[in-house]
Amino acid sequence: MVTTLLVVVIVMAIAFDYINGFHDAANSIATIVSTKVLSPFQAVLWAAVFNFAAYFYFTDHKVANTIAKTVVENFITLEVILSGLIAAITWNLFTWWFGIPSSSSHTLIGGFAGAGMAKAVTVGASAMSAINLAPILKVVAFIVLAPVIGMVISVVISIIILHISKNARPSVAEKWFKRLQLISSAALSFTHGGNDAQKVMGIIYVAMVAANVLKTGDAMPEWIPISCYAAIALGTMSGGWKIVKTMGSKITKVNAFEGVAAETAGAVTLGITEHFGIPVSTTHTITGSIVGVGLLKRVSAVRWGVTVSLLWAWVLTIPVSATLAALVYSIIHLFF
Repeated sequence: MVTTLLVVVIVMAIAFDYINGFHDAANSIATIVSTKVLSPFQAVLWAAVFNFAAYFYFTDHKVANTIAKTVVENFITLEVILSGLIAAITWNLFTWWFGIPSSSSHTLIGGFAGAGMAKAVTVGASAMSAINLAPILKVVAFIVLAPVIGMVISVVISIIILHISKNARPSVAEKWFKRLQLISSAALSFTHGGNDAQKVMGIIYVAMVAANVLKTGDAMPEWIPISCYAAIALGTMSGGWKIVKTMGSKITKVNAFEGVAAETAGAVTLGITEHFGIPVSTTHTITGSIVGVGLLKRVSAVRWGVTVSLLWAWVLTIPVSATLAALVYSIIHLFF
């Protein structure tokens, strides 16, 4: 039955999706803004349109299904889901405030898992019995693999583009690269929407199962994906200028050609992982792609100090979010 707590959970989940949008806006627009192809406002509007357009293409919901299976069904309650969302929102806002491009995907997964583990402990079970290790390990593996794949693909794409355009005049090539960056940025926003909106779809679905509104295996109501894609698109329109600065210039200085290569590599990587239902970090993927184009110039072109600090944020996101969620669940458990 529909309860006040279920409504609160759904509202919080959509709020997280909105925050995910402005937190991750930099992934889609950082290079296109730093190369001055579009103004910041034009860039976020462009990205938001393609974030929502993904709704019409990504209909298999494989990523949502993976997220839904993070916690063992016996330990999923509305209190667990609410605790995970509060922790995820807290970490997202913290990292956004300090301009750290952390993963919204990983904070959501970490929060959900941490709250589930806390629930298991309160009923006398082992913490690890509450989580399905297979999807968790898959996500953890891609903390490393997603940026590496993005980096390799961006290097390959860069080499191919350089070979094709080697005889072009620099001014003509620059004009075409700026036009192509509109397409590559749109492709990245499109796959970003398809990847990230599904994570919250999975959370809302399990919340409705936990509240006995749906049964496991029921089709997902259409309002869930529409709401999630709309929320992430609106969030993207709100921007995330602190993170744009980090992604667009602090890792390595990016020109239009490098923007095309990095964004295309990010889009290809996200398309592949979505096809296999792997919830990866858009942030990690595009960061790896930007590092790849920097490496092609020279190793010293990448500001490794910034990159190492980002790696720390990536490693800490899941355990910090899990710990926060466990603490929140312990408090909520006192009242329910």
